[in-house]
Amino acid sequence: MSSDVRLAKALDERFELTRAAMASGTVNPDQARVIVHAVDHLPDDLEPEWRARAEAHLVESAGEVDAKTLRILGRRILDVLDPGAADDREGRKLEDEERRARRATYLHLRDNGDGTHSGTFKIPDLHAAMLTKALQALAAPRRVGEARYDPTSGRKRPYAELLGLAFCELVERYPTDRLPSAGGNNATIVVTIPLDFLLRGIGAATLDDGTRVSAAEARRLACDAGIIPLVLGGESEPLDIGRERGFHTRHQRLTLAHRDRGCRADGCDRPPSWTEAHHEMPWSRGGPTDLAHGGLRCFHHHRLEHDDAYDKTLLPNGRIRYHRRT
Repeated sequence: MSSDVRLAKALDERFELTRAAMASGTVNPDQARVIVHAVDHLPDDLEPEWRARAEAHLVESAGEVDAKTLRILGRRILDVLDPGAADDREGRKLEDEERRARRATYLHLRDNGDGTHSGTFKIPDLHAAMLTKALQALAAPRRVGEARYDPTSGRKRPYAELLGLAFCELVERYPTDRLPSAGGNNATIVVTIPLDFLLRGIGAATLDDGTRVSAAEARRLACDAGIIPLVLGGESEPLDIGRERGFHTRHQRLTLAHRDRGCRADGCDRPPSWTEAHHEMPWSRGGPTDLAHGGLRCFHHHRLEHDDAYDKTLLPNGRIRYHRRT
């Protein structure tokens, strides 16, 4: 049933006052939909006279405000009509909305076959607000700095693209030790790559779910992750497994934060809390995991650090400047 048909049916059967106001031209169709929705979503135990009063008040208000403002008024109509009980009723209404929102929550991802995934999701208002705040903080212009510009074209990235990159950063930076264990591991991503590929930064690596990533991406992840060497036989069967190593300890990270004060890239003002510990001499090439060979990079500049298309220059002040090769 279309929205127009639903509106006509509601006006015919239950909203005589709104129907008359539409006929006289004092209420437009968008406002009528708002009024019907607001009254229909009042608490089920509300007496009929209160519903009638709510409709009358919204019809009167429609002559002064547009549909958007009327919708806001409609959500809090009981504050006006019955202030004494409004808070209690609103609390019960919000609890009902939150229960329905949790039942309606979902996330779908689909593989586009071109190195990307697309998806759709529905989440409760609370978590949408939390996600929005986190992404806005990560994508704020004063934090993003030069990452606002595409390194290849020099164009200013659309805000939607910055939010997408911020979402990727949020996923990578979530502390996995706070996730439930599965098979003894906290959401561990297993990356399999020939040692020669890791050392030279060529070829591809394979994640435990079959996803393929470049050797350069694997090397970037190796800077700030635990590395467990696993010796494979000719048929890729595990022969021996070593101990996890390769990541900076908590105390080393604290010392790097005090020393570097944030990302070491020239002109970048990302604070230590939003940086990753980078091995100045790649761990995959035998570089030690110590303070002398460590440095902080933000999500954006850590990618440039492992991108062979960029040259890096150490400035006298200890900062790093990146130049795209021509």
